Amino acid sequence: MHATPVDVPAPVGMTPMDLLSRALDRGADISMIEKLMDLQDRHERNTARKAFDSAMAEAKAKIPVIVKNRKVDFETERGGRTNYSYEDLASIAETVTPILAEYGLSYRFRTSSPPNEPITVTCIISHRLGHSEENTLQGPRDESGKKNSIQAIGSTLTYLQRMTLKAALGLAAAADDDGKTSESADPAITDDDLQALRSRIDETGADTMRLCEALKVDALPDLTQSGLKAANKLLDERAKLIAAKKKTATGGAK
Repeated sequence: MHATPVDVPAPVGMTPMDLLSRALDRGADISMIEKLMDLQDRHERNTARKAFDSAMAEAKAKIPVIVKNRKVDFETERGGRTNYSYEDLASIAETVTPILAEYGLSYRFRTSSPPNEPITVTCIISHRLGHSEENTLQGPRDESGKKNSIQAIGSTLTYLQRMTLKAALGLAAAADDDGKTSESADPAITDDDLQALRSRIDETGADTMRLCEALKVDALPDLTQSGLKAANKLLDERAKLIAAKKKTATGGAK
């Protein structure tokens, strides 16, 4: 009589590739090979994701606070002025690129600018083992400061590249105060504040990027409580203007 073959448990520490190699040596059928190949694929993706998370954690621990090295100051179309400080893309890249490379990480951008549609920028952070993660933002063409059409597109692209890269890496920025520090009595907004503000922006149809410019911040999460008060005041004025226009339109229709 012939003994019935018994599956021998795989030795501890064997990878799916090792199992696949053994199966091929033993003449396993196509179904078994496909299952082992799928297992190997999942194993590689999981390994790559873990390596990505580890590399990001180590890289972020070494990336310093980015100094705001640029200033913007221009006259608006309505006769006012806009001025604020920010960190340019070149200074961010100069700081983060060598640190990311040290841990096998890199970044690139994917952009889209269809006619009469918002500009879209996606920042893709990749690890050398293959895992990548994306962060996408959209924005209108920046026509402030008397820019021409090409400059308006370029300004928005640069802005969105900075913001998506900062968001993907969780970067912090600080104003250059010549080494002086001070404690702020103006606390940052809370998550609930941010959610409520975004709802009001949606309700009034306001432009987030232009609102941030008016409030002299890079993004809404950078607002303090006093900045939140100023933002709500601007949105109140916009809501009143919209209501007045609707009232006028209704009266004109009678």
